[in-house]
Amino acid sequence: MDRKDLSAFYNRRQITGPTVLQATTSVSSSPLSVIAPDMREVDRVIAQRLDSGVPLVGQVSQYIISAGGKRLRPALLLLICGALGFKGEQRFNLAAVVEFIHTATLLHDDVVDDSSMRRGNATANETFGNPASVLVGDFLYSRAFQMMVDADSMRIMQVLADATNIIAEGEVLQLMNMHNAALDEAGYLQVIRSKTAKLFEASARVGAILAGAKPDIEEACAEYGQALGTAFQVIDDVLDYTGNASEMGKNLGDDLREGKTTLPLIAAMQRGNADQRDLIKSAIETGDVSLIDQVVAIVSSTGALEVAREAAAQEANRAIAAAQELPKNEHTTCLLQLAAQLLDRRS
Repeated sequence: MDRKDLSAFYNRRQITGPTVLQATTSVSSSPLSVIAPDMREVDRVIAQRLDSGVPLVGQVSQYIISAGGKRLRPALLLLICGALGFKGEQRFNLAAVVEFIHTATLLHDDVVDDSSMRRGNATANETFGNPASVLVGDFLYSRAFQMMVDADSMRIMQVLADATNIIAEGEVLQLMNMHNAALDEAGYLQVIRSKTAKLFEASARVGAILAGAKPDIEEACAEYGQALGTAFQVIDDVLDYTGNASEMGKNLGDDLREGKTTLPLIAAMQRGNADQRDLIKSAIETGDVSLIDQVVAIVSSTGALEVAREAAAQEANRAIAAAQELPKNEHTTCLLQLAAQLLDRRS
C-alpha cells in the first residue's frame, strides 16, 4: 500500500469509527499537542535527574538532551497512558527513563559511527571527545536504571532491561553488517526492529502496564510501538537519499559512508541492472561517499524509494490497526494521527 492508499485508508470510517474521526477535527495538527503539559513535566524530571557532582557529566548530558529531537519515545508512553486513562505521577518518571536510555544509545552510536552532526549540531563526541561521550552514555544508562527502581514494578524493570539488552544486540548486529552488501530485507528488518523499534515497543508496553491494561490491550500497545518504530526507521533511511541536510540535521550520505545496507539500497540492487548493482555494492563495501550522487540516481530511477515507502506504509497501517483496539478518546486519536503522518516526515 503506498502513501496515497494509506491516506485514503486513514480517512475512511472503517479505521476508527465516527467517534475518533470526529475527534480528529478537534485536535491540533500536531499529534503531540495533547500531551504538551505532560512533556513539560517530563523535561522537569529530566533536568532534575541529570544533576551530578561531576561537572562534565551534566555538561555532556545537557548538551545532547537540549539539542532538540522529537522525544517520540517518551511521548508514546504518555499517549498510551492517556489513551488508557492512567494519570499517575510515575508516567513522568518512566518517560524520562525512556529518554535517558535513548540518549545513551545516541551517544554511543555517534562514537561507533564517527558521526559529526546530529539534529543540526555537532555531535557530543565531536565537541567533547569519544571518551566523554561513551562514559556519559554509561552514566545515563545507570541513572535510568536507578529511576526504574522508583516504579516499584519488577514487570516494568523486566521490560526495560530486556529492551536495553536487545538494543545493544541490535547495535552489535548492525556493526557486524557494516559494509555487507549481501544483507537482505529480512536481515535489515532484524537490525532495525532490535536497534530502533524495540524502545518504541517497550515505551508503549510500559504505558499499558502502568495503566493496568488487560493482556490483549497491552499486546496491542506493544504492536503499535513496534510498527511505529519500524516505519520511523524505514523513513529515516529513505531520507538519507532524499532529504535536505539542513532539515535532517545530519550529513546526507552518512549511511553510505558508514557502510549501512538499508532498504533503499537493498531494493535498488534487487531492481537495478548488473552495472547499477555493482556500483551500489562497491559503494557499500568501501563507504565511498564520492559515489553518493550516482547511488541517489540509481535509487531514484529503479523505484527503490517507492518500495521502501510502501514498506513503511504497511508498518504504519499495522500501527493504525493496533491503535483501533484502544478506547476511543483524544489520546488514541493522536496515536492514529502519529502513524498516519509519519510518512510525511522530513527530519
